[in-house]
Amino acid sequence: MRQLWKTGWMHNRVRMIVASFLVKDLMIPWQEGAKWFWDTLVDADLANNTLGWQWVAGCGADAAPYFRIFNPVLQGEKFDPDGGYVRTYVPEIASLPSKWIHKPWQAPLDVLKKSHIELGVTYPFPIVDHDTARANALKEYHAWVKHEKT
Repeated sequence: MRQLWKTGWMHNRVRMIVASFLVKDLMIPWQEGAKWFWDTLVDADLANNTLGWQWVAGCGADAAPYFRIFNPVLQGEKFDPDGGYVRTYVPEIASLPSKWIHKPWQAPLDVLKKSHIELGVTYPFPIVDHDTARANALKEYHAWVKHEKT
């Protein structure tokens, strides 16, 4: 989100990860994310923006399956293995070893201390546990699908 705010742009992969986190981890309606992106992206396109958010939310005409929920840590490890992207836009954790750059809350205390990071002070704790949020989202989606079939 810092990249988007600073530059008005972000790679499509990052857009999808952000959308998945907002819609599925935080259970915020996709329209809220679409509004923010529309107001912030320099390359905003009404159709691409709207359909992209619907795709991630699992409700568009050509939507991803509702059960596809991006794990932001795994996405980071796969597409930014050395953490260069994170180091650029999250400088407060830039000194972490690559092993922990995508999950600083799991880093051993001595590693955090060497990197001058104090969770909850210089870098926040996670706002949700992804595994728990994913399970909750799937529960809600399954309930909705079941309701729609009746």
